[in-house]
Amino acid sequence: MIIKQVIGNTATLLLNGLTIDRLELEWFETTKRIQRKTTAGGMEIAIRFLREGQRLLQHDVLYMDEQKAVVVHIKPCDAIVVSPQSLLQMGTICYEIGNKHLPLFIQDDQVLIPFEEPLFRWLLASGYEPVKAERQLVNMLKSNVEPHEHNGGGTSLFTKIINLASKQ
Repeated sequence: MIIKQVIGNTATLLLNGLTIDRLELEWFETTKRIQRKTTAGGMEIAIRFLREGQRLLQHDVLYMDEQKAVVVHIKPCDAIVVSPQSLLQMGTICYEIGNKHLPLFIQDDQVLIPFEEPLFRWLLASGYEPVKAERQLVNMLKSNVEPHEHNGGGTSLFTKIINLASKQ
């Protein structure tokens, strides 16, 4: 089965009476445009998204017939969990992690990052009180995966925002 687009999400689609066949994905597989996977029920799936920037979300429905629906399930993994104590701390943590070009997730007023020991130690030494926990990383901030430049050769998102704001 070749999947070229997401049909919808279980939050908006009615799946009454259908068997749910889960497609288990690691968090980092959700942004891959081309991949071959097998569902929990044994169905072979080839995902081939044509557009850049598409990403699979928790509970996305990829296939549906009269008997079953193939639904995305993002597997839990080891993560660094930081619970910022203020808006300033939230901004600082997100800036520092984003500046390292690491994937960043915001869920339930917490900052989540896939676990890396050096980053965990850095956050601990910086006084942010990180915790290692198993979590589903489902709400990735899009800004981490957009291409951008630091050498002035292109127009960054920040520059575009400043240019828009200065015209008003």
